[in-house]
Amino acid sequence: MEMTGAEITIRCLHEEGVEYIFGYPGGAVLHIYDALFQQDKVKHILVRHEQAAVHAADGYARSSDKVGVALVTSGPGLTNAVTGIATAYLDSIPMVVISGQVPTFAIGEDAFQEVDAVGITRPCVKHNFLVKDVKDIAATIKKAFYLANSGRPGPVLVDIPKDISAQKTTFSYPATINIRSYQPPGRGDSQQIMQAVQLLLTAKRPMIYAGGGVVLSGASAQLTELVRLLGAPCTNTLMGLGGFPANDTKFVGMLGMHGTYEANMAMQHCDVLVAIGARFDDRVIGNVEHFAQVPRKIIHIDIDPSSIAKRVKVDVPIVGDLKLVLDELLSVLRAGTQKPDVAGLADWWRQIEEWRVTGGGLRYKNSSEIIKPQFVIETLHRLTGGDAFVTSDVGQHQMWAAQYYKFNHPRRWINSGGLGTMGFGLPAAMGVQLKHPGATVACVTGEGSIQMNIQELSTCKQYHLPIKVLSLNNGYLGMVRQWQEFFHGNRFSESYMDALPDFVKVAEAYGHVGIRIDNPADVEPAMKEAFARKNDLVFMDFRTDPTENVFPMVPGGKGLSEVVLSEDL
Repeated sequence: MEMTGAEITIRCLHEEGVEYIFGYPGGAVLHIYDALFQQDKVKHILVRHEQAAVHAADGYARSSDKVGVALVTSGPGLTNAVTGIATAYLDSIPMVVISGQVPTFAIGEDAFQEVDAVGITRPCVKHNFLVKDVKDIAATIKKAFYLANSGRPGPVLVDIPKDISAQKTTFSYPATINIRSYQPPGRGDSQQIMQAVQLLLTAKRPMIYAGGGVVLSGASAQLTELVRLLGAPCTNTLMGLGGFPANDTKFVGMLGMHGTYEANMAMQHCDVLVAIGARFDDRVIGNVEHFAQVPRKIIHIDIDPSSIAKRVKVDVPIVGDLKLVLDELLSVLRAGTQKPDVAGLADWWRQIEEWRVTGGGLRYKNSSEIIKPQFVIETLHRLTGGDAFVTSDVGQHQMWAAQYYKFNHPRRWINSGGLGTMGFGLPAAMGVQLKHPGATVACVTGEGSIQMNIQELSTCKQYHLPIKVLSLNNGYLGMVRQWQEFFHGNRFSESYMDALPDFVKVAEAYGHVGIRIDNPADVEPAMKEAFARKNDLVFMDFRTDPTENVFPMVPGGKGLSEVVLSEDL
């Protein structure tokens, strides 16, 4: 049966099991939207901005093991989507973005709403395609999904000219795909795995450092078993939170710029460090030269060979799928007679406990007069039992959410790590809520970030998404203000929000419930009321302390042991 390129596109999405596609129509994709209209298997979610479409697809993917899908038109539709694409790229999120393009005969002629989609997105996609023949659509979309969700995941762009979407051909969707030049790693090298086991069993001060790769590969159970078998401390990166349960006694907290003192000191002073699905980025290890001052053996497990030894020297590199590598590593550990160095571990844990005391844990000076943002997050954790999906925007509120909401399960913490994209939280929460309709979804944001995609409150109303928005409103671009306080002599250049809207009225104007909370005593009652409204989006505007800073903090360019623990508490 002959079908148009647009019909083939939608049929391919159905074949891939796509449930939702997030998008915004325009001239170059009208044939595709017409094909969407004529079927009911793939549901379309109409956002109010293309950036939000990609963020929503991103949130959908992060909270599940599915590929997120977005659809945008040519020109400004595509350029609006680039921020979302780059966000997914830096955090390795599987996504297929379909963009419309001007007709093939007009490409290169500066036609109306024409941009070079392939050229613009090349630096921030795993791969991209420009379809030039209707007969190639099915195979191209099959390749796109395969590339997006295999190896190190990432976004893939498929650019379809308008005339190609209108032309007809016989539909045939490939059952499998083989790309000769792309063969993602599977099992790790057994000899290197044996080397890693030997190092770990002879270590006196082992340390396990796990990142977002653990979550993406579904290897949380294997990581947990490894930590418990070895008796070693475990730390998670910002992207890895939930990959190891935060309530486990072996968890020493998040590491890095705003990580715990004990996690950072253990990273710096261990004798064997195993990095699992993490990339030693600047926000994690600080100054590379400082990190290299203390000799240690490093085992690095990652599916992407380009990530290994990119920033630090590695002694045992293991390239492979984390789940498969950890399965084999665990098999070797279980089968062997050698056990971890119990005496060495006891001394190591004594040292870690000393660091815990020195660091003082996560702490802040609570108040009965003004709302402390940390208190809001602690209350959120207590009232939800740690069982919510939590999305965040970027800034101080993001760090407080990471520090004070204890994640015991993977795929519950949804945030923009690598790109640090303000405006991510609300549209990401939409994708999460659609994927998990009965779940509690909380979006932690700030008065600056929320305004970057606040128009998506309209989308939430249209699709009845009962997200709970917690805005930690301190009247500042908080993290910018914090850095200006510390490093720019309190010169708060353009970080003060001087004309904020009444967020309660804004929420109500979109048809939602708005609550303003000014007093600490009202934080819990307001949150209880919000969560009792199971079918409503509730926007909670918490007026928080404008002077509060995020601690601990490793200043830019400093090493992990040069951490600033707190102001005078």
